[in-house]
Amino acid sequence: DFATPRAVLTGHDYEITCAAICAELGLVISGSKEGPCLIHSMNGDLLRTLEGPERLQDPKSCLRPKLIQASREGHCVIYYENGLFCVFSVNGRLQATMETADKIR
Repeated sequence: DFATPRAVLTGHDYEITCAAICAELGLVISGSKEGPCLIHSMNGDLLRTLEGPERLQDPKSCLRPKLIQASREGHCVIYYENGLFCVFSVNGRLQATMETADKIR
């Protein structure tokens, strides 16, 4: 038997650097090298775009996501290359930010 993809997710212009799946909510969250993070349904529908706070203030700035984690309660934590943590709701609303000088893996 050959595995076939359930859906093809589109929307990023650059390579994917991180992704998380929240099976409980039926969501896939992904971040690309030069762009925003996207929330897709498991069926492949693009639901939301998550823009970090620097990008909202200056559209030319680039936040590069390195790590993403989603919770079954509907929160998404994104760690960006510049040491910024952002917490978003699955509705795309930025809820909190925090900067750190520590290296996160």
